[in-house]
Order: sequence, then structure tokens, then C-alpha cells
Amino acid sequence: MVRKAVIPAAGFGTRFLPFTKSVPKEMIPLVDKPVIQYVVEEAVAAGITDILIVISTGKMAIQEHFNPEPGLMSRLEANGHTAWATELRAIEQMANLHYVYQQELKGLGDAVLQARSFVGDEPFAVLLGDTVTTSGTSSVIAQLISVYKKYNASVVALEQIPWEKTNRYGVIDGIALDDGIQKVKTFIEKPAPDEAPSNLAIAARYLFTPEIFNFLANTTPGKGSEIQLTDAMCEMVKNTSMYGCLVDGRRHDIGNKLEFIKSTVEFGLKRPEFREELSVWLRKLTDQLEH
Repeated sequence: MVRKAVIPAAGFGTRFLPFTKSVPKEMIPLVDKPVIQYVVEEAVAAGITDILIVISTGKMAIQEHFNPEPGLMSRLEANGHTAWATELRAIEQMANLHYVYQQELKGLGDAVLQARSFVGDEPFAVLLGDTVTTSGTSSVIAQLISVYKKYNASVVALEQIPWEKTNRYGVIDGIALDDGIQKVKTFIEKPAPDEAPSNLAIAARYLFTPEIFNFLANTTPGKGSEIQLTDAMCEMVKNTSMYGCLVDGRRHDIGNKLEFIKSTVEFGLKRPEFREELSVWLRKLTDQLEH
């Protein structure tokens, strides 16, 4: 059973400056919920009960979002806003949330390494805190858990990307099995399109066995003195089996400004109370731009 997850949320957020100068990128809203809440909800939907959020200085807003706010609850209920109060109370009770500070911003690998004592000897999920995934079936993490149960090994989420964009992502070199599963031979960070072994990119979701910590602890810092998670995974796959799962779902990289705009529109259209009016407005806007 996979019951623990780690959400790294300690990065600088430079791609979304100047907004992220004072607000964590994980608190960027999609309609009326911050990205980090969608991420926690995805983990909870997969049956995860204990979540460690890795934060850094200046990111207390993340913890405050999930903390109880008795005064606000009282005001909402006194003014008849019981539905809002119920929704906010549900946020507080979604899971057992824990926090740890990454004292120095030394990369994603170091952020995951901060979870070693929290995880212990259990398998655990990793969900990047600035990326939302959606699926018409089960959540992406739930899909990874299914693969883990089959192979009893670490597994990463994969998405198919255009070949010309491989130099923007970490991709895998693997052996195709069945049902979208790949047995990983190695991971390659941002290869040129003519050198990429595949167009299957890592899609911001992972499920690791605790052995990953041994490799993270021995990974030499690279560019910017950062410990790269991909480097540790490359060493790990030399010693133990790892798998990739081409997931049924979509990745929304909210740290990217254009993807944020697209995702905002898409998530707005999913809301019944906005769908019709927003659709009409978008059609009118499109007509105006075309003329």
C-alpha cells in the first residue's frame, strides 16, 4: 500500500516573475483554487493519507492555506455562507499534512532527500507542486500505484511529446512492454531531437521505493550546485529495475506563463457555472481577433 507522498514546493519560481517575487508559484490560482491544492487533491484521490510538503523561506502562504482558520469559519457561518465554510473545512481535513524546510535551494533531488525520515522504508509518491495533472479515468498517481503493485518497483509518469521538443524535457530510453509500460534503461535530460532515444518525457509524477534516497545522498551536485533527481535515477536504474508508465491524462505546467493561461481557460470551461458564458465570450473574442 502506498500511503505517503512528497510535494516539493521550494523552488524560486523564476519563470513566473514578477508575480512570484512575493507569492509562491504553487499558490497561483486556477479559477479559485491554488495549484498546490489540486496537487494535494490528486494524491488524496489515489488513497494517500500522509503528505510532506517541502517548502523554503517565503513560502509560508502554502502552509497557511491548509491550516485551520477558526475566525474565518465563524464569520462565514454567521453570515450564512455555510457552503464556503464547508469547502474550507474540507481543505483542512483532506490529509495529514506535514512540512519541512529546504534550508538551501539545492535542486529537486535535494528537496526529495529532505523526506527521508518522513518516508522511512515505505514506497512513496512525488508530485511536483507547480504542475497539475488531469485524467478522464483514475488520477495519474493512482495509475503509477497500479504499475508499482504489478512490478514492485519504482515508476515514473510519461507523456508523449513532439520530437522537436525533447530538448526541453527529461526523456527515457526504455524497452516497451505492454499497456503503455516501459522498462527503463536510462534517463536522459533534455537531449537534442536528433539524439533523443524516444519522445517519452517524464511528466512531473513519480513513485519511488525508498532506495532512491541512497542514490540521492551520493549524487554529486551539478549545475548551480543542485542535486538533480534525474542523476540519482540514472544511477538507481543501473542497480534495480525501474519502469515508466505512459499515463492516461494531461500535464498542466503552471510555472509556464502560456500554459497557465491555457489551463485557466480550460479549467474555467470545466465549471458548469462559467462554461456557457465563457464559451460565448471566447467565440466573440476569437471573431474580433480574426477580423
